[in-house]
Amino acid sequence: MESVSENRLLKLPPGALENIRKIHNLDQPGRVEEAVKILEEWILKQDHIIKKDFSKDYLERILISCKGSVEKSKKQIDRLCTMKTLTPKFFEKVNPKEELQDILDLVWVIPLPMITEDYYRIEIIKINNKNFTTESFMKYFQYTVILSEYVVTHDYVNGYIVIDDFTDLNLLELMSKMNHVEMQQFMTILTEGYGARLKGIHILTDSLAVELLIKTMKLFVSEKIGNRIHFQPTLEDLHKAVPKEILPVEYGGNERSIEKLHEEWIEELSSEKQVEYMKMMREACTDETKRHDGMFNEEYMGTPGAFRCLRVD
Repeated sequence: MESVSENRLLKLPPGALENIRKIHNLDQPGRVEEAVKILEEWILKQDHIIKKDFSKDYLERILISCKGSVEKSKKQIDRLCTMKTLTPKFFEKVNPKEELQDILDLVWVIPLPMITEDYYRIEIIKINNKNFTTESFMKYFQYTVILSEYVVTHDYVNGYIVIDDFTDLNLLELMSKMNHVEMQQFMTILTEGYGARLKGIHILTDSLAVELLIKTMKLFVSEKIGNRIHFQPTLEDLHKAVPKEILPVEYGGNERSIEKLHEEWIEELSSEKQVEYMKMMREACTDETKRHDGMFNEEYMGTPGAFRCLRVD
């Protein structure tokens, strides 16, 4: 892959591909092609991995999320396929407009079009009202999985910065509706399956319950990621942590409104092409009867579906 196709929702500045490859020691001629070929040959030898024809672009993006490590890339591919087998409920939905309509007004999950100077993309998560229920959490997880499948296929960045906008919420009420087992599984899918490299998580709220929220969030992530969770009580504080100019207008930036971006993302993720792709990738799972003896216990000890042992950044 020598270029990244134009994408209005996920823009990249000139030279981004080359510079990101250089960061991860993939800039030498033939290095990417060699690494991708190794992954392709490895996948063919894994009897338990059902899908064999991952695209070269997809595999390169996995390499980037694993900092250029072929061995880590193998584990990430295996883990995501395994998670689709062990926790299929997170991967059931493929069309947001038709299957997740009632969650689309409650929570917005929006990767911003422009990236930071060091090639990180900002993602805003905004829960819009107080009607968020325990059932809403799973639908939010399912929507985020659809988005993650799209991003891992189309984006090319060094990692992500998350802004959790909880300004319109009662945090204590929100936490009371949280299923801790499902939250643990969801965070594992994001970090271990989709390889979401998080530079920072910024919680925008003036609630006095924010310290309890942060303490709760740290239960579901590694210590390294937990140390990257920050509290931002005002927009002015947020602007000290992230580039103001690439934020939506509601957050003091120059980007189009968060509502407009949300609508565009729903249209893109519900397009016929993307829905068909999601159906195909949902089947990129495993046949555990064909996994080599000892491999499962070594990689996934603990209760199937809990993934308590998976703890890498």
